[in-house]
Amino acid sequence: MKESQFGFAYEVYADISELNEKDAWLLNEARNITEQAYAPYSNFHVGTVAILENGEIVAGTNQENASYPVGICAERVLLGSAATIHPGVPIVSMAVSYKSKENESDHPISPCGMCRQALLEYETRSKKPIRLILSGQEGKVYII
Repeated sequence: MKESQFGFAYEVYADISELNEKDAWLLNEARNITEQAYAPYSNFHVGTVAILENGEIVAGTNQENASYPVGICAERVLLGSAATIHPGVPIVSMAVSYKSKENESDHPISPCGMCRQALLEYETRSKKPIRLILSGQEGKVYII
């Protein structure tokens, strides 16, 4: 048997006020766009906004469907739009936020497994890592 370890580093900020101006702007945009999510079944609205290497901004929100699991997560909406509108252009940073009608939106959440795989594939295609800024509508911010 061989023992191995896996780990990664990330930054933790108490709130948005500790971020630099660009990151704070991107996170505010993600927080605001949660209002455009279509989430009548889960009441869990997710918004994501990214800045591309060419300076363009792309956004996405989760889109649910009565025929579960036909809906699509905000992150994959954004990735599909970015790849279609700006083919081959890497994403520099992506902010992800959420707003829940049933729970506090006061801590970061992680993209789901499908979205993590889609993010990895996008990074592989563009040969550049994506900085993720994760937060709720308030509270801590993680940058990965």
